[in-house]
Amino acid sequence: MAKKETNTKSFILRIDSETMSAIEAWAEDEFRSTNGQLQWIIAEALRKAGRLPKKKKAASKKTKEDVDSNQIGGEKKDEE
Repeated sequence: MAKKETNTKSFILRIDSETMSAIEAWAEDEFRSTNGQLQWIIAEALRKAGRLPKKKKAASKKTKEDVDSNQIGGEKKDEE
């Protein structure tokens, strides 16, 4: 099976046993792996600190209703 490319990096983390036990219990409560829980904790801390770049939102496509609501009698209604 081919290994798929990811943007993740591996590293070794040393952590005291009390903290690790708390993380493992929290992960179990959230139905995550311990690794997934650590990734979530770190990502949340980075978001709250404003350290992660903002995700670009995809341009929203107008629905037929959006287009119809902006037209009156075949002419476009002025948008303010």
